[in-house]
Amino acid sequence: MRTPSLPPSQLFLCPLFIISIFLSSFPTVSPSSTTHSKATLINRGSSLYVEHEQDILSSPDGSFSCGFYKVGSNAFTFSIWFTNSANKTVAWTANRDRPVHSRGSTIAFRGDGSMVLTDVDGTVVWATNTSSTDASKAELLNSGNLVITNPVGSVLWQSFDSPTDTILPSQPIIKQAKLVSSIANGALSSGYYSLHFDSDNLLRLRYDGPEISSMYWPFPDFNVWQNGRTNYNSSRPTVLDDWGRFSSSDKPEFNASDAGPGIKRRLTVDYDGNLRLYSLNDSNGSWKITWEALAQLCYVHGACGRNGICVYDPEPRCSCPPYYEMSDDGDWNRGCKPLFNLSSYSPEEDRFIELPHTDFYGFDDSHTTNMSFESCKNICLNDSSCQGFGYRLSGQGHCYAKGAFFNGYRTPDFAGSLYLRIPRSVEASKFSSFQVSKLNCNAIEAYDDYSAASSSGIYVISRRKEIWVYFYGFVSAFGVIEILFIASGWWFLFRRREIPDAVEEGYQMITSQFRRFTYGELKKATRNFKQELGRGGSGAVYKGILNDKRVVAVKRLEDVTQGEDELWAEVTTIGKINHMNLVRMYGFCSEGKHRLLVYEYLENGSLDKLLFDRPRKEDTLIGWKQRFKIVVGVAKGLMYLHHECLEWVIHCDVKPENILLDLDWQPKIADFGLAKLSQRGAPVSDLSRIRGTKGYMAPEWALNLPITGKVDVYSYGVVLLEIMKGKRVSDWEMDMRKLVRLVKDKIASDDESWVGDLVEMRLKGELNIKQAETMAVIAFLCVEEDSNRRPTMDAVMENLVAIDEEPHLHSAM
Repeated sequence: MRTPSLPPSQLFLCPLFIISIFLSSFPTVSPSSTTHSKATLINRGSSLYVEHEQDILSSPDGSFSCGFYKVGSNAFTFSIWFTNSANKTVAWTANRDRPVHSRGSTIAFRGDGSMVLTDVDGTVVWATNTSSTDASKAELLNSGNLVITNPVGSVLWQSFDSPTDTILPSQPIIKQAKLVSSIANGALSSGYYSLHFDSDNLLRLRYDGPEISSMYWPFPDFNVWQNGRTNYNSSRPTVLDDWGRFSSSDKPEFNASDAGPGIKRRLTVDYDGNLRLYSLNDSNGSWKITWEALAQLCYVHGACGRNGICVYDPEPRCSCPPYYEMSDDGDWNRGCKPLFNLSSYSPEEDRFIELPHTDFYGFDDSHTTNMSFESCKNICLNDSSCQGFGYRLSGQGHCYAKGAFFNGYRTPDFAGSLYLRIPRSVEASKFSSFQVSKLNCNAIEAYDDYSAASSSGIYVISRRKEIWVYFYGFVSAFGVIEILFIASGWWFLFRRREIPDAVEEGYQMITSQFRRFTYGELKKATRNFKQELGRGGSGAVYKGILNDKRVVAVKRLEDVTQGEDELWAEVTTIGKINHMNLVRMYGFCSEGKHRLLVYEYLENGSLDKLLFDRPRKEDTLIGWKQRFKIVVGVAKGLMYLHHECLEWVIHCDVKPENILLDLDWQPKIADFGLAKLSQRGAPVSDLSRIRGTKGYMAPEWALNLPITGKVDVYSYGVVLLEIMKGKRVSDWEMDMRKLVRLVKDKIASDDESWVGDLVEMRLKGELNIKQAETMAVIAFLCVEEDSNRRPTMDAVMENLVAIDEEPHLHSAM
């Protein structure tokens, strides 16, 4: 390391220089743990030294600090940060990708008027453009803006003109400015996401990664007008004011949920790609999110790398498709790699695996409309570069042949499917879990307090409501009026009791036929409750016919006190869910002492009657194809509740009695009376109120352990064994454990007769061996006593999908 020489005119400072070198040999302390001096400015000819902890500028009100900020054991940046934030949040950094050494680095306000950051070896790391000017001082303002001014106060340079990932109130986003995210949580160096004005005068969020560049906000499938923007104003004035109100020339206006003066705020492009507005709590230094651009992080592009898929589990997580694995453990930026050779594609030998509600945005080799599914599949088969295709009807067949897989996401809002191309030579493992890992894009973890509340403006998104704003924000004027009319009617209908918010949130997913019935209506519809369909712990279910000729199942809750809780638990939950494998509710009755729920009627009744109570006749036997269809359908319903539902729901009572079947053997999960009592965020210490059925209840209930979605996974495993065996295995839990151990021992000893031990003998060879093997292993994993060893329903579903197309039946008898 060389020591910079001193000019002759400064030789008289040598004693002081020697002393400073001596002091610099002691360890330095980062700004996050120092006591600052209250200097608000430095004059021309002065310097700040990295070794001197006191060399920090402070705004007059003390809310901002500026100086050397520690980013590593021997690395510092020249930055501005919020003094009172608990984690010393940085608002601006000079040349953020080039930190300087912890010894010998300086920031000098030189005699020529420029401010220069130099490293230990004298290398200029950053400098202002104020050389050869009459610059006289540099000061940090209460706004967080570092300015260089001349003697009359004119601003010659300011940090507001060159933002990093954050803008502060009164800081404009000028034409040339670009906010660029950090690379990771807690890091300062540049990442892949940016906010800037595009060439069409629109403010956009964009992903610029190693392999692709892709815009994702505003919604890329909508044009300027559908997104509520305008591109006529090329001046591009954009500002966040002191009240927390944001406005821009292209009209993406929004307000902070706590709008008002006197609060320190920042608008930041976070490392996960989302744009968020934060408010600082001065009392504890924590940040609160008061607005964000995207409620669903899976709509952020590039989050999971090539071939990666973003799913909700219930938080956003990255995953790999079947027959793919992570390219680099722990680094989702590198995505997933196939476990087969892409060059081995063959039209005659390849097959496709369906990934429902999944899409990879962009990179379509072709897009064709009015095309059948088979024609779309053939397009991909006959193209050696096609890795799969997306298909959705949407009124007409849309076919998207995919040459590469980027920006993958799965959401129930997406009505199509992605079909993954796999060589038939690739063998499915007995159980290869869908690789899922927490997506490192959850801003909640990075801050002490989290709250996203709604506010006015087109792009206001509340995490609590999780509404797909890009669609519902731009409905037609007539549609808005119609929705308001329905909402008004809904309020009037339920004005006698305060309906939980979830019902109001979800009513858009329920048809206008959902209503409050009178007791007289339901008594007449059921002919005085004449035809009983079944009876459970909370009451009996009766068949009825409404005035509009709809056939319904009416559940009469017998205990008034408990029935009140169950009724509102069901009504609340129905406002959150909407899925083909969940039973549909038409309405309810709460009149006097009467509590009733009205459901769709399903012709084939409940699964328990068909499996256990049927006459021992061959024509009543449920075939293997129907059983597999039921297994898949129930998994889809639970996967929706656990991973895709806008609010996380645990069913808590999965059993054959609560699985209903329509004429096509499509299963629908029923009875959500317990779900509300155990939803996320609610205490579960009062286990006496949970009436789950013995034999299907996970060990967590008895051991008073934390209750998660894995309790439903356990119940599903028991039901899966019963569907295969055709008789109860839940009546005697010890016998079920004995059966599992027996079959596992046979598998370990390569005794192939184990399949026959698990599958009902009366199937007489109508059996798919590969499906049976996979289903058995899934069931065994689901009933593990340790909840951490059970798979998620997401992983279960992926493995079932992988064997859904197995065509051959073999006898295992």
